[in-house]
Amino acid sequence: MLELAEHILDIAENSIRAGAKLVVISIIEDSDNDLLTIEISDDGYGMKEEEIGKVLDPFYTTKAVRRVGLGLPLLTDAARLAEGAFSLQSKAGEGTKVVATFRLSHIDRQPLGNITSTMISLIAVNSNIDFVYKHRHNAKEFIFDTRIIHKEIEDVPINHPEIIKYIRDIFKEGLKEITSEA
Repeated sequence: MLELAEHILDIAENSIRAGAKLVVISIIEDSDNDLLTIEISDDGYGMKEEEIGKVLDPFYTTKAVRRVGLGLPLLTDAARLAEGAFSLQSKAGEGTKVVATFRLSHIDRQPLGNITSTMISLIAVNSNIDFVYKHRHNAKEFIFDTRIIHKEIEDVPINHPEIIKYIRDIFKEGLKEITSEA
């Protein structure tokens, strides 16, 4: 995985496989403290204590289709390479929270990547799951919540092409607003 958006996609997909009905993705870019924080939490099945210790082993996975689970180990390494840290909290029956931090200016920090496409992919393929996306860039913040979109569109499916285009425009405008210096 070459971009942080790919890690976000992977972890959100893990949340969905774990039965989550709500996935919250938070990104905080803090230039003053030279810190980038990515937090992904869900209300899925969570993990038992013995599973938590195993998930950072690349040869452990709960997936039947392959024998390795590289997502969390790769994110852990990406954080450490950029003078950051990784933490995972989970409780069976309550959900999971993954937090990765990076030194924002570190030369080895992976770029954020195309977060709009990542979120569109998650929403379009998982129309029955709610996603909250929060992105703070210094003092500016963009928040997107599919629960609000569901109320606005009533009976139209959230993965309808016109709704996906609408969501893409919301993301493009929202991310542009928080990163502009004006």
